[in-house]
Amino acid sequence: MEVHLASWWAQFLEHSDRFDRAYLLENFSDLVAPHINSPLLRREVKNAADAVVRYLERPANEERAEQARESIERLTKTLERIEDRSTGGAIATEEAAIVLAAMRGEFGEAAAAAEPLVGSVKLRRLFVTALRLERFDIPMTLRLLEGGQSPADAVRSGHLIGRYSWWPNWLLRIVTERALAGNLDEETVTALDKCAYAELTPIQANLARKLLTEGNERLVDTAAERLVSLGEPGAAARLRQGDIAAVALAARLTSM
Repeated sequence: MEVHLASWWAQFLEHSDRFDRAYLLENFSDLVAPHINSPLLRREVKNAADAVVRYLERPANEERAEQARESIERLTKTLERIEDRSTGGAIATEEAAIVLAAMRGEFGEAAAAAEPLVGSVKLRRLFVTALRLERFDIPMTLRLLEGGQSPADAVRSGHLIGRYSWWPNWLLRIVTERALAGNLDEETVTALDKCAYAELTPIQANLARKLLTEGNERLVDTAAERLVSLGEPGAAARLRQGDIAAVALAARLTSM
């Protein structure tokens, strides 16, 4: 069973100033509540979670804030009372305590405790969806997380790729491969963007793809020599040094 620390889950909240805590709590409660073995306790947990969700949706509303506070206090006292009276563990409170932690805003701790119950896949999707980032590639971010990348790296790459969804398919495949390999950063994306804007023909795009992915020194040398012959020695030198920004120019000129 895959288990992550609370600090791992907390990274999601740190990388979006639009993180939807109401959405997260509502769906988190729906995932964990079925594991509460007492119907009465399960109902109280659900009612308390609903009150906190309503507050998170309108945090400036004083009445909802008071209702949320009272619901949290009531559930806290209920769990304490059950623990005090418990002799044989007839009613387990661990699952309810997990939801209570989320109600208190301790989402990292709650997720770490819930992961063995509901699994990593559902929780990852929930946290990523709650980011509410614009032009954000959710499927790619989930793939990167599944591949072992940290939330910080996966979210950053998902945001970068999402901003350039209009790129041609051949270039999207390249940026996806780089993201999965952990080799995607702002500088690389900016350089690749020049290839997207270059409006390459199919033949030129194929050459650019080979220059970007195959690492064929003979192909690079051939393209560099062609650039020199066309009066572009600087671009040729940059291409030999691995400058991605030189690829678009090389593809356009060397295929002429």
